[in-house]
Amino acid sequence: MTATGSAPVREPAWPLPRAAIRLWVTQGVIGTVFWAVVLVLALALLPTDDAPLSALPWAGPALLALYAVVAIGLQPWIRFRVHRWEVTPEAVYALTGWLTRTWTLVPIARIQTVDVTRGVLQQAYGLATVAVLTASSQGTVRVPHLPAGVAEQVATDLARRAEQVRDEAT
Repeated sequence: MTATGSAPVREPAWPLPRAAIRLWVTQGVIGTVFWAVVLVLALALLPTDDAPLSALPWAGPALLALYAVVAIGLQPWIRFRVHRWEVTPEAVYALTGWLTRTWTLVPIARIQTVDVTRGVLQQAYGLATVAVLTASSQGTVRVPHLPAGVAEQVATDLARRAEQVRDEAT
């Protein structure tokens, strides 16, 4: 079975680097701290004699603990096992997600733009995201959290190959 041209439908070959786990754990810690501050403010500012809010002093910390376990302990590892990417002579593949998995394929001939972005946390961990864009609104593939040097090399190679394909077509 094939999708769009001659590129085979299959799982991409390459996993993300382990630094992606550390980045996702950091994001989980930041989210947990944010929700802990919200909870502390809610406990300090809201009256607890109200019937609907009377459960807040014990339910809030329990929910926060559950959030922390999922965001810090589970989600980074599940995402690491799922996220994969690959560039072949015919296409760019990416498999992402952790609850909902998204498999994306962009044929080299359809590439219009290749971008490399580095968020603040990505910079701290030496990572970058490669975005391969087509004219289609559904045709963008993002390969997150590659080592910055690899991301630059992949982007340069893809831009060169896409230009060659365009030149051959004219």
